[in-house]
Amino acid sequence: MKAIRVSAPGGPEALRLEDIAAPSPKEGEALVRVEAIGLNFIDVYFRLGLYKPAGYPFTPGVEVAGVVESVGPGVTGLKPGDRVATVNAQGAYAEKTLVAASRLVPIPEGVSARQAAAVMLQGMTAHYLATSTYSLKKGDTCLVHAASGGVGLLLCRIAKRRGARVIGTVSTEAKAALAREAGADEVILYTRVDFVAETKRLTDGKGVQAVYDSVGKTTFEKGLDVLALRGTMALFGQSSGPAGPIDPQILNQKGSLFLTRPSLFHYIASREDLLARAGDVLSWVRDGALPVHIDRTFPLAEAGAAHRALEARETSGKVLILPSEGK
Repeated sequence: MKAIRVSAPGGPEALRLEDIAAPSPKEGEALVRVEAIGLNFIDVYFRLGLYKPAGYPFTPGVEVAGVVESVGPGVTGLKPGDRVATVNAQGAYAEKTLVAASRLVPIPEGVSARQAAAVMLQGMTAHYLATSTYSLKKGDTCLVHAASGGVGLLLCRIAKRRGARVIGTVSTEAKAALAREAGADEVILYTRVDFVAETKRLTDGKGVQAVYDSVGKTTFEKGLDVLALRGTMALFGQSSGPAGPIDPQILNQKGSLFLTRPSLFHYIASREDLLARAGDVLSWVRDGALPVHIDRTFPLAEAGAAHRALEARETSGKVLILPSEGK
């Protein structure tokens, strides 16, 4: 089968298409025929070596939707032909991938493989941020950085669903339009105005209850300045690079703030949590309450080009890699 392999940390050119043997499912595993792969910054972090793989060479990617091809010993409640999705693939950038059966969720009727692959990781990330990390409620105001990105658009929609006022930051007018369409009440073009001053103006100096920051280095410290008393900074990504170190006393000085560096995988550690979050997200997609914006797709052989587009911030919404494209 075809798969992308990474032999050493590096740039997008490190992603190489190779022929490898198809794996066989072991105890508790399922082999999934891949229909759509979700591109995420975590894939970039692994390619760069910021996150460490189990070893080299490895196949990147965690988010996938497809069809169960076979199951290993001890697997119950799952059979060949079932439509499934996961954010725990053991190498998603391939025509087939192994997944622990306990980490697969069913794709409901009315939701396509592309929609599922586009929403699993980013949708559940938006879900835990808005419902658990800081549980937004009516009357709250939040700031969403990269509001036109994959998580950003979904987070805007879920935040509005919970009754919050949403302020988003974006780099262009086109991205601002997407954020507004997703429910952002106010959109700040950070390339033109200082987002700290503008956020304070929009909140009459009171600040926001939560900042959801996937950007990191270029926004993190300034983001602390827009939080209201006892506000929460949820730093869940680092697309501009890792945030610098911080003296905990600063959190006191700026208003007894809460700082967390959360990960989706800690919020879906149990199967119960996984099914609950995925169930909410996929049912909202099915019912039309959570529209999915797929920016573009790439063939598996062009995974490097997909990474370049993501890292250059050329995309809005979700990017998919499709093994069937380009054949």
